[in-house]
Amino acid sequence: MSDAELQEEEREVLLSIYDGDSAFKQLTPTTFQYKFGEDNDAKSFLLEISWGTTYPSEKPIINMNTFYNKHIVQDVKDKVAKLVEEEAEQWLGSAMTYTLFQSVQEHYAELVSEQPEAVVDINTQTSQLKITDDSQQGEETTKKPKKEHLTKAQKRRQWNKTDGKGEKPRGWDWVDIVKHLSQTGPKQEQES
Repeated sequence: MSDAELQEEEREVLLSIYDGDSAFKQLTPTTFQYKFGEDNDAKSFLLEISWGTTYPSEKPIINMNTFYNKHIVQDVKDKVAKLVEEEAEQWLGSAMTYTLFQSVQEHYAELVSEQPEAVVDINTQTSQLKITDDSQQGEETTKKPKKEHLTKAQKRRQWNKTDGKGEKPRGWDWVDIVKHLSQTGPKQEQES
C-alpha cells in the first residue's frame, strides 16, 4: 500500500472513531487537533498533528504552539512534544495518530504536573478589565437611540443640495419608468 492510500484509510478510521467527540478536530485532510483537559482549565492544551507527504513512513509534525496553548508553560509543551516524538518513533510505517493521541491521554496527569493552576499574565488581566468595562457599558447602551426625525424644511434642504459644481446629483429628475407605464397603460391600436 502506498503512503497516500494509508493516509486515506487512517483518515477514515480517525473520523469514525472520533465521530461526535468535541475535543477532536480535523483542520485539513492531513492536520488533526485534539484538546486534552476541560474547557477553561489552566491545564488543558491542544495537540496538533500534521502528516507529511510520506507519512506514515516518516514521523508526523507535532505542533504545540497553537493560540489555545498560549497559557501553557514551555516545559510542559516540550514534555508533550518529546513524548509524542518517542511514541511516533516506535510506530513508523503504520497508522499512529490515534495511538499518539491515546498515549498523551494516558500520560496527561504527569505531563501537566509542572503547569501552574493559574498563570498570572499582565496582558490577560488588563484585557479582562476591558471586557468587564465593555459589558457594563453594553448594559447602558441596550436602550435604542431615538431615530432622528427631520422636519419638512430639513428634508427640502437636503433634497435641494447640489454637488460642488452646482449640479444636482445624477438622476434627480428621472421619472420612474415602471410607475409611469403602469399609469398610462399600453397603446390601443385602432382598426380602420
